[in-house]
Amino acid sequence: MNKTGRYIAYYRVSTARQGRSGLGLEGQRSAVLGFLNGGSWTLIEEFTEVESGTRSDRTQLAAALAACRLHKATLVIAKLDRLARNVAFVSALMEAGVDFIAVDFPQANRLTIHILAAVAEHEAKAISDRTKSALAAAKARGTVLGGFRGRAGTPGDLERARASRTASADQYAADLAGTIATLQAGGITSLWGIAKALNAKRITTPRGSGWSASQVQRVLKRLSYNQGA
Repeated sequence: MNKTGRYIAYYRVSTARQGRSGLGLEGQRSAVLGFLNGGSWTLIEEFTEVESGTRSDRTQLAAALAACRLHKATLVIAKLDRLARNVAFVSALMEAGVDFIAVDFPQANRLTIHILAAVAEHEAKAISDRTKSALAAAKARGTVLGGFRGRAGTPGDLERARASRTASADQYAADLAGTIATLQAGGITSLWGIAKALNAKRITTPRGSGWSASQVQRVLKRLSYNQGA
């Protein structure tokens, strides 16, 4: 079946020596390109993680997932087996909300990741069951449950909604930070210039529209505020 759409590639080598020599890396890249070959696809970026298998702070994985969200792209990896055994990778992929495909296991999907994380989910279910029991007891006592159905939001409800919106905006700004920094380093420093470059890269605003200078300014202010916090 021909592959279509946008892709972000993520490769992993275990040691700095492998990273310098290309050992393992070229094989992964060849597998990815061979898998995509024959379709109408765009490989937007490639990220390579050079790390020990015991490390969990995968900066390049975070960058790859951010790029997937910005470009509405699919993450493609060469081998799922090694990565799937890493809890940090599984957790990051589940929380990122991006689609992925593994060359060595193309049938795998986000459902597979859920299965791989079955033990953690079992524990979460136990917590959920206890929470449901507590809510059922509260409802039996006459406590009103649910969201804003049939009532105005309380100050606490509204504050949580604002916090959720703020967190979402902060995440999107953080995803954009690297791209904007690269543009600025390349001499594109004006608000309109950055907006034009983001539009050229087909990166949309959180709402899916094109960028304007004022929208870029808001993102820069948010990044400046968060970095100074």
